[in-house]
Amino acid sequence: MRLVIVSNRLPFTVSFKEGSPEFKPSAGGLTTGLWSYLDRKLPEDSERPDYLWMGWPGASIPSEHEAAVRAYGETHFKSSPVFLPEESMDRFYLGFCNKTIWPLFHYFPMLTQYEEDNWQEYRNINRIFAESVINTLHPDDVLWIHDYHLMLLPKLVREKFPEMPIGFFLHIPFPSWEIFRLLPRTWREEIVEGLLGSSLIGFHTHDYARDFLTSVLRTSGYEHQLGNLALRDRVVDVDTFPMGVEFDRFAQRAASQETDLRVEELRQKCIGQKVIFSVDRLDYTKGLINRLRGYETFLKLNPQWHGKVVFIISVAPSRVGVDSYQAMKLELEQTVGRIVGDFGNVHWTPLVYQFRNLSFEEIVPLYRLCDVALITPLRDGMNLVAKEFIASRPNQTGVLILSEMAGAAKEMGEALIINPFHREDFAKALEQALTMPVEEQIRRNQLLQDRLRRYNVVRWADDFEQALVATQKVEAARRARLLTGKAYSGMVQQFRSATNRALLLDYDGTLVPFAAEPKLAQPDAELIEILTALGSEPANQVTIISGRPRRTLEEWFGRLPISLIAEHGVWLRDKDSEWRMLKTLTADWKERVRPILNLYVDRLPGALLEEKEFSLAWHYRRADPEQASQCAKELLDDLAGYTRNIDVQVFEGNKVIEIRNAGVNKGAAGMAWLSAYPHDFILGVGDDWTDEDLFRALPPTAFSVRVGLASTAARYYLGGPSVVRRMLRELASPAAAKGAI
Repeated sequence: MRLVIVSNRLPFTVSFKEGSPEFKPSAGGLTTGLWSYLDRKLPEDSERPDYLWMGWPGASIPSEHEAAVRAYGETHFKSSPVFLPEESMDRFYLGFCNKTIWPLFHYFPMLTQYEEDNWQEYRNINRIFAESVINTLHPDDVLWIHDYHLMLLPKLVREKFPEMPIGFFLHIPFPSWEIFRLLPRTWREEIVEGLLGSSLIGFHTHDYARDFLTSVLRTSGYEHQLGNLALRDRVVDVDTFPMGVEFDRFAQRAASQETDLRVEELRQKCIGQKVIFSVDRLDYTKGLINRLRGYETFLKLNPQWHGKVVFIISVAPSRVGVDSYQAMKLELEQTVGRIVGDFGNVHWTPLVYQFRNLSFEEIVPLYRLCDVALITPLRDGMNLVAKEFIASRPNQTGVLILSEMAGAAKEMGEALIINPFHREDFAKALEQALTMPVEEQIRRNQLLQDRLRRYNVVRWADDFEQALVATQKVEAARRARLLTGKAYSGMVQQFRSATNRALLLDYDGTLVPFAAEPKLAQPDAELIEILTALGSEPANQVTIISGRPRRTLEEWFGRLPISLIAEHGVWLRDKDSEWRMLKTLTADWKERVRPILNLYVDRLPGALLEEKEFSLAWHYRRADPEQASQCAKELLDDLAGYTRNIDVQVFEGNKVIEIRNAGVNKGAAGMAWLSAYPHDFILGVGDDWTDEDLFRALPPTAFSVRVGLASTAARYYLGGPSVVRRMLRELASPAAAKGAI
């Protein structure tokens, strides 16, 4: 098994000097963390797993240098570059990724741009990645796609490799539905469908996973069960995997002699002062201006700390091509100047500001030196800086002040958690941090270090990869029950050799897709043709067994040579016969139940009441999904009381709650119909809970088929109405007897 990682950037970046390529390691938590996982030390008797890393090398590569870049990647990183034109990357990376997805997903809708050209380039780049990945993949590979740049890629690969384990991890927040819906409808639908091409979708926190599942429900209509989304042909797992850091690497460097010497040098420059340290890249999501203003408020409210504290803030250049970043840099520098001017003097500089990248060797001594780490983004997917700081404290002293808007806050509750939008929170937290007893610092940091040491970046990647592989065990069990290949051929063979064939077919969700309203799901010409062909064969006895009223079934199928069972088994009409009741029933109970159903129709916009002769159905397919889910639960509770002393049953189906007489079900109706006909072949097909009674009643030799994935008593699965139609069309045509789904 080979692990194929795909990300926007490779672990190395290419630049050109005097026409020749130069190579350097890529910066950033994603590439650094993944590379540390792939390049980790293994026990001597362990064999390093096979892997391949695909991504963009960071520059437009002239064709004459592509071979050199490819060779370098293969030799040093086991990577395969995806070459992209520079003009495309401008619209893709600086355009859609960083002017649309990045601000919107970080809750900055006022900075979000909606340019159709950038969206089309995003789609184009994802297709280029897909072509490169598909041409590289082997059938037994495991694919792991990373981050917001490639959200369309899982579906594109799934179309070519339908059985491949495909994982996707989002390293930034997934926003709430109210934010996500600001994207144009077609964009957000395609993004969700793209992500649902995955087998496993990972997020840093439960909140992000919850918001994604809500957006899936409202965009595609799929409801989840404990994070599992049952699509028509697959199950997609959605789970939480908080990313860690290379704990031992930071801890060992922090305890090294080189770091000791550097820390002593720095300490001599700030004798008698407490040190507050902050490091971030230039980005409006990091809250740098808020951080400075919070420190300014602390100085205003605490003059006793003047001359006794210094704030070292390091800002790394980022996205220099984005105008809003340049404006933020100017405001940042103006704020620094104002604070130094207002509070500093010839003996004391309250703030030290530097605008450059810090190397690993430079940043660890600063983690060691400081008394307080101020990590306060306005919104952050995880924030590994907070974890790096804790890992770099060998004596377990120091205080971490952390924004509640960072994903890391969910697992680092021992830090001082603040709201980064409120200056007073900064002032109070800084005062508490600077005066916190050493014993309390050690107590908090010991708990944090123990946790971060256990769940480091290797554990994060291992957990995700193992969860991804585990999805295939479920898929393998499901595929074993798919009516395809040998199972399908065997079914066709038995069908052809049988002399009396019985076919029991559900309608909604089986022969036709679900519609917004029941009356909109009328049969089309193709379906009428298929049923006519099947019913006209003397050896076939075909019946549609549906919850629909008999009037509707008569109108749609009354002229066809097939039998009909209406209202889940109340009425039966044999081919060329009149309707008859299978069981004597009364509908007096409807007068008691109808008012409560009408009340819930009024309470839920989009809900409707369907009245049949011996049942009532409350439909909510057109209603707001979250409001409908809550109303459905309340209605079920109310009906439990209303129907306690009535001989009826309440059933919850696919966007419908139905009340009907007790003892009426498709199982009893189907067996009553079968008893009237000799048969040596039975095929039963259905898609929901009402069909489970039929599946359980059929003999073990019958071919019972559940449409869509769910826990079922049926022997086999099929994907959807289109697949069912294709099967029935082939059964109706002797020439297609050798075909397979």
